[in-house]
Amino acid sequence: LLKKRLLPGRNEEGYWSGELSSSALSTATAVCALAVYDREKYRELITGGLDWLSENVNKDGGWGDTVKSYSNLPTTLLCWSAFVYSPEPCMYADTIARVEAWITGCVGSLEPASITEAVEKLYGKDRTFSVPILTMCAISGKLGEGVNCWKHVRGLPFELAVFPHFMFKLLHLSVVSYALPALIAIGMVCFNSLPPANPFLRLVRFLSRRTVLRRLRNIQPDNGGFLEATPLTSFVTMSLVVAGIKDSNVVKKASVFLVKSVRADGSWPIDTDLATWVTTLSVNALAAGENYDEDLPVDDRAKIIEWLLSQQYSHKHPYTNSPPGGWAWTDKIGAVPDADDTAGAILALSKLCENDERTLSAATAGIKWLMSLQNRDGGIATFCAGWTKLPFDRSAPDLTAHAIAAMTAWQKRLDGKFAVKSKIAVSRMISYLRSTQHANGTWVPLWFGNQDTSTQENPVYGTAKVLTCIAGADVNSEMIKKGMEFLVSCQNDDGGWGGDKGVVSSVEESSLVIDALCTVCLCDRDKITAEVEEAIARGCGWICGQMSGDSSVDPSPIGLYFASLWYYEKMYPIVFAVAALNKAEKFFQQTNSA
Repeated sequence: LLKKRLLPGRNEEGYWSGELSSSALSTATAVCALAVYDREKYRELITGGLDWLSENVNKDGGWGDTVKSYSNLPTTLLCWSAFVYSPEPCMYADTIARVEAWITGCVGSLEPASITEAVEKLYGKDRTFSVPILTMCAISGKLGEGVNCWKHVRGLPFELAVFPHFMFKLLHLSVVSYALPALIAIGMVCFNSLPPANPFLRLVRFLSRRTVLRRLRNIQPDNGGFLEATPLTSFVTMSLVVAGIKDSNVVKKASVFLVKSVRADGSWPIDTDLATWVTTLSVNALAAGENYDEDLPVDDRAKIIEWLLSQQYSHKHPYTNSPPGGWAWTDKIGAVPDADDTAGAILALSKLCENDERTLSAATAGIKWLMSLQNRDGGIATFCAGWTKLPFDRSAPDLTAHAIAAMTAWQKRLDGKFAVKSKIAVSRMISYLRSTQHANGTWVPLWFGNQDTSTQENPVYGTAKVLTCIAGADVNSEMIKKGMEFLVSCQNDDGGWGGDKGVVSSVEESSLVIDALCTVCLCDRDKITAEVEEAIARGCGWICGQMSGDSSVDPSPIGLYFASLWYYEKMYPIVFAVAALNKAEKFFQQTNSA
């Protein structure tokens, strides 16, 4: 039944695109950007976006990142700012009154100083998102009138973008995300609106404007969307327009991206899609089953192979200067290569074919790329190795374990000298995992969380992913045992799992735990206990109960995008459940035969 839902989800090219949740934050920023750029031309899109926001405001008067998310200050401030651009002032009066009451309750008042203090306190030293939020508030008149509003927005040093890429480390600039496009665009609107008092700094920024704008043009993809992200593209658009650079090709291309990204219901997603991610997850889930050849015949696998190989980066990435060999989260041109998607692609290729030199070459290049992301602590970062303390280059247990699984899948086929290097790299990764396992047996992931845990972290996701990926590797048995004990201890009375002990069960987290427990037991029968077997059986029963019949599967917002923005993906529960139940079927077959 689940596979009947999964397999038809492929597009005409034979791979899965998935469907990301609509985002209130994305919708608000897109509305503002289009309104500032050309209010009359995009009147219909602006109204459609505001209608969607008004229809999806939470009961408390605020907005979360998804329609299933709790209200938070950044998203609510951006939505509040967007309603300034309503074609008719009284059209959303009730919604505006409710949101202002929510902000007042959260911040204490609607005064600009109070709002600024609350936003800056929320993000601390990381200004890559606090400044864009306050910039949109300023543009929309929520921080006061005239130039005074810009006193509440910390100007960004956009002149640093004139330096070559290899100096970013010394300048403490992150390599991806909001650092360059937002640094340039928001820095310029702040400079144009309220130049710095220091005459030397004012002169430097004035003289660097043309150079940094050229830099911005060079890193903008042809489709106009920076990182395929509506918020980032919107922040750049609105900032350049207000800075007096409305006629720039950057703004024109960005506006085209925003118009093409809107959905039929008037909303915008946080990103275009996660096509690479959901496709490789789907392949690996189906490959775990007994009927893999029937579910994904040779011709279908060939299409996916060609698609995956065609989107592996064969040259240095123009945005990040990342070397060749990696894969991004989507095949769209605005994305950049990252560790999780590269590991997923390498694993999927190992399941899609057996003896193919072209694929071996691609996998080898991908493994080299993963090894280039290894930090001094032995762990794997997301986009770049050890430059700053931002999430983009921070080692993460789930990324590291995924890299281990990808590299060991091809270990026997690698060239002799490179095989030795990869083994050494894997050994360091395992040491990193050993050092980052918490006393209770858990690992915490970087790009996934749970809104209902006390810390909003998701130790169940992290621990399950690590165990699944390292089950077949040469690792300390005690490390795996402690992780399994934690997972079993977190099972809810209903048979499912949430993000931690006592957290409401979800299909995604329950499936990941079952996948992990079964994978470990299939690799090492000594890990099978009556307690583990019972947990797997109860978990499978709960999942089957949730996903029976023809009703749609309700996804949970466990994904974290840049700046900790929550999202959900409609394919996650289906893909994760297919993988889990395929593994469980093998587990019970082996257990019963024994």
